[in-house]
Amino acid sequence: MSTEPRVYTSRWTKAAKTYLVSHPLCVMCQRQGRVTPATVVDHIKPHRLKQAIKSGDRAAISEAQRLFWDQDNWQGLCSTHHDSTKQRIEKAGREIGCGLDGIPLDANHHWRA
Repeated sequence: MSTEPRVYTSRWTKAAKTYLVSHPLCVMCQRQGRVTPATVVDHIKPHRLKQAIKSGDRAAISEAQRLFWDQDNWQGLCSTHHDSTKQRIEKAGREIGCGLDGIPLDANHHWRA
């Protein structure tokens, strides 16, 4: 298992570069009406692959790997959104910010009721 991270790193680097060629803009910036290059491929739903591998649970590892490589679970983000906004969203469990129309992006926000 010690070689596994290197395989993923090399394979991931190639996959991420390819993805960004066809998805060059930050999706969060686009929702806010800005055009910013995407520099990071983000997993929409966190895969938690490291935790799954540590646990040794084969089902958890399989699901984490599925989420990791599922391109429908990927989005291009700028480093600012990936390193700050996305982290806050994951911790809070809800979407942060508003769209161009001023309506909160989080579908469950009380203003949208």
